Amino acid sequence: MKVELRYFASIRETVGVAAESVETTANTLAALRDELIALDAPHAQALVRGRALRMALNQVMCNESAVLPEGAEVAFFPPVTGG
Repeated sequence: MKVELRYFASIRETVGVAAESVETTANTLAALRDELIALDAPHAQALVRGRALRMALNQVMCNESAVLPEGAEVAFFPPVTGG
């Protein structure tokens, strides 16, 4: 299935693009993250396990267990702090 990806802040800088469309066989955000980590070195560095990051599925914050629907928009961004 095809999904739309959005990258923000330091993740965008590391991956080198702000957005991309990808074909995936993943059925959860965790599986999608793993596919992207295996894709290439920039994705691996940006999305590596152990690195704190936030995810949104169709503009709703969620955790990695969220089910990934066809045509979804998935956003990855580092955690932010307010002040």
